[in-house]
Amino acid sequence: MNPRKSTAAAAGVLLSGFLPSNSLLESLLRVSDEVAASANAPTPLFLQSRNIASAARRIRLLSPLFDDLRHATAPLPPPAILCLTELYSIVRRIKAVIDALGSGSALWGLLQTESYSRQFYSCTKELGRALDILPLSGLDVTADAREQVELAHRQLKRAEVFVGRDELRLREELIEAMGKNYKDGDDDRRDHLNNWEKMEAIMRTLGVRSALDYDEEIRRLEAEIPKQAGTGGVVAVSNIYGLLALVRLSKAMMFGNSSSSSSSSSTSELVKPEAAGTAMAATGAGASSSLLCNSIEMSIPDEFRCPITLDLMRDPVIVSSGHTYDRSSIARWLDSGRHSCPKSGRRLIHTAVIPNYAVKGLMEQWCRDHNVAAPFWDEERGRGGEGSVDHIAAARAAADAVRMTAEFLVGKLATGSREAQRQAAYEVRLLAKTGMDNRRIIAEAGAIPFLVTLLGSADARTQEDAVTALLNLSIHYGTKALIVSAPGAADAIVGVMRRGAAAEARENAAAALFSLSIPEEHRGAVAARPGAVAGLVELLREGSPAGKRDAAAALHNLSARGGGGGRAVGPLVGLLTDGAAGVADEALALLVALCGCEAGRRGVGGERGLVPILVEVVREGTERGKENAVSLLLGLCRDGEEEVGRRLLANPRSVPALQRLTVSGSPRARRKADALLRLLNTYCIQSLNPIG
Repeated sequence: MNPRKSTAAAAGVLLSGFLPSNSLLESLLRVSDEVAASANAPTPLFLQSRNIASAARRIRLLSPLFDDLRHATAPLPPPAILCLTELYSIVRRIKAVIDALGSGSALWGLLQTESYSRQFYSCTKELGRALDILPLSGLDVTADAREQVELAHRQLKRAEVFVGRDELRLREELIEAMGKNYKDGDDDRRDHLNNWEKMEAIMRTLGVRSALDYDEEIRRLEAEIPKQAGTGGVVAVSNIYGLLALVRLSKAMMFGNSSSSSSSSSTSELVKPEAAGTAMAATGAGASSSLLCNSIEMSIPDEFRCPITLDLMRDPVIVSSGHTYDRSSIARWLDSGRHSCPKSGRRLIHTAVIPNYAVKGLMEQWCRDHNVAAPFWDEERGRGGEGSVDHIAAARAAADAVRMTAEFLVGKLATGSREAQRQAAYEVRLLAKTGMDNRRIIAEAGAIPFLVTLLGSADARTQEDAVTALLNLSIHYGTKALIVSAPGAADAIVGVMRRGAAAEARENAAAALFSLSIPEEHRGAVAARPGAVAGLVELLREGSPAGKRDAAAALHNLSARGGGGGRAVGPLVGLLTDGAAGVADEALALLVALCGCEAGRRGVGGERGLVPILVEVVREGTERGKENAVSLLLGLCRDGEEEVGRRLLANPRSVPALQRLTVSGSPRARRKADALLRLLNTYCIQSLNPIG
């Protein structure tokens, strides 16, 4: 075997970062086929069907490329390996979104339809950005594969967020079914019957038809509760409980009280609301009141009973574990000194309760259907709840719950044991993950100084949770200043980025530096931290694709306009020739950005070895690299760096490379190359006709 080929093949293995080239391509083909198959399934998903089909179509266009590269004999260049690794990660994410839609609750997926659409759009744009760095002209692929890749690239660049109108309409109908209240009267009862018919139509559209389908949907909704509870989504958990109650009541209305095992999926066995109302009327006419009460008592859905007393709830509320209880029952439970959830046995992180308006509305409907006096009471008016929901009070209650949670967690961060601090940091991380108000409240509770202290923890999980919590908090604009001004905070974040125990901690620290440097007034303070710029350059060289993007974004802020330009030039120039890093295009783009400040221009112009490197990029680089290289050379020459012009003229490869670029480059590269050639021609004339 040729030793040179063996060495090149070994280098290709090392450069992939994840898998050997052949394994990477085989994995890409396999996961691409799985995504394509999901769009051709015999029973395709109603939700996101167009987004799934679009993703599958674009990925199918790339499959010939993967197949050609798998059979190619020449080793893949580093940019190609970087691109393929990124493509593999993105296609897996697309598959994960499709799998989540297929295995999750249909109703919850319908409520989250815009979120899923944004996820597909995000993956689409990332596919386009990954193809930006693909050196297609230097790969051994067929003309057909090349054309399909270019077609896919154009489609990805034009992609926009798509949310199906049918899904939005169906979601509005579901929201109406969840929140609609009905008054007494024949007209309103007819509206109520129409509402259940709409609910049945929604479920059928989503593929939920038989009693077994309803049971499966209930199981999936129940599985969603711990996921949402883990992210601190009190409102989301409340909505899921409302959906659960609605589905169970719908099943009872449509299939009667028969169990799943004995229920048939045929429509002939459905128990329609009209029949249920007729039977109730007959029972009320001929039966004693006690028999009616016993019948109603036996038919109360479990979702409407308080888990403590098993009675019909008067005022349903949610505790921090996500379970719903009657307000008076849970209050007596907590007043007795207990601090655990009666149903799950888990310790409550706070004792605040949130009204469950979704369950309350469904209970009101059930009571009216069964001619039962609604037991609800209104705190302000002291009578039955006939008015509309007080959304301001609900929002205030939710904020109070978050504030109590934040204060409790800050107390654990300040005085708890190491294990308690680790758990508290994790809870703060989750609580700060969603909601600007949550982030503001956590910062106001004083969490930032204690999280900064935990950045120096010897425990890798504690350190990772602390830096990720600070990253989540920094998304709130006002909190950025609190973090930057906290004693030692910026230095500690830089320390985690450079010496963190886990890769995710280092990358989240870089993302935090980027977030903190978004406001112009903070960039100088962050860039001045010792090791900040060098650490970001190091992460740009060795991090994961996501880490490299965060490092590049932070460097763009800190170097170009934050005063760290001069310090970044040397390491970035080194990345241009470091094939193992595979980030030459990103480094070149950052050098272009550096020329936006005086220190950066001086640093770039002082790198005497830069011109030959840029000439080679113009000759052999990617389309994006050629554009940035010629732009950088033109900028240096225009800024009065005649020395750069003389170096270019002295390099025998520069002028031919620029001339080829004016013919075969992108429109932007052609314009830049033409302008640079005219400028070099001026230098030649001046050298032949010196003044004086």
